[in-house]
Amino acid sequence: MVNFAGVEQLEEFMTRPSPELAASLARAPGDLLVLGVGGKMGPTLARLAKRAAPERRVIGVARFSEAGLRAKLESWGVECIAADLLERAALERLPKAPNVVFMAGHKFGAAGDAAFTWAMNAGVPFMVAETWRESRIVVFSTACVYPFVDVAGGGAAEETPTTPPPGDYAASCVGRERAFDHGSRRWGTRVCLVRLEYAIDMRYGVLYDVASKVFAGAPVDVTMGHVNVIWQGDANEAALRLLAHCSAPALAINVSGPEVLSVRALALEFGRRFGRTPRITGSEAPSAWLVDTRAAQKLLGPPRVPLAAMLDWTADWVAKGGESLGKPTHFEARDGRY
Repeated sequence: MVNFAGVEQLEEFMTRPSPELAASLARAPGDLLVLGVGGKMGPTLARLAKRAAPERRVIGVARFSEAGLRAKLESWGVECIAADLLERAALERLPKAPNVVFMAGHKFGAAGDAAFTWAMNAGVPFMVAETWRESRIVVFSTACVYPFVDVAGGGAAEETPTTPPPGDYAASCVGRERAFDHGSRRWGTRVCLVRLEYAIDMRYGVLYDVASKVFAGAPVDVTMGHVNVIWQGDANEAALRLLAHCSAPALAINVSGPEVLSVRALALEFGRRFGRTPRITGSEAPSAWLVDTRAAQKLLGPPRVPLAAMLDWTADWVAKGGESLGKPTHFEARDGRY
């Protein structure tokens, strides 16, 4: 694969399952329920699961407010159920599948609606852990549960205390983990908490944010000067493979690429590819949200898509005006306000 002609080719490539995924899913038999399938990563995760195990039911649950999403998922063989996850009665009506991937949550706008943020990020998880207490549950969490760490170190390991900087979003993400951990301890719910840092799709992500700013001549803020990234297909595959590793008490695992990346260096690299000089603002803080992924690599192996490929693909996509989801990551934020 050199570059992507469009969204259809991108999504087809992103959802090609590996033999390792098929083997892992064989250790977690039964149907799969994806709660919050309508987000940035949900549709491709559901399609990946269906391609890896076509004999199983893959059921996606969301409000389905995005036009065309339900029809798209159904064309891929994913069953769809519209439901409001905040309603306990709606949860009770959903299938009690033996495998659950929890992808629901609220980030952008969290600073303006703290109550809804906490309801989605902590209240819903408590109900899900109870409702699917007999299931394996892989939970999409975030590196934001950690404090900022020294950029010269190796990132926060899973043993690092989850004491994030201020802000309702990060704090409520710790609440999400606490809710599932409580379920695993009270009811024996088998859980894996996937602490993900910055999945990359051509249509969004840190690389897209930096590249599009450089291409447009907009300033690139390097105050949050270092990040980890991972190809979205690799992140989805890791989450599905971790169904076979759910446990009680809950297992936490960091998922991202192995490199600590300089935002300034990324801007300069995109500038070189575009033939443009990046406009850099700010100066790098000595700390950032970074994760140590050695445990995941030991368990699952390294990500399949290297950084060099992601840089090539992103530069090509941005330069030719490829589609954007219009959802910036706001990776620059250090005050917890999203």
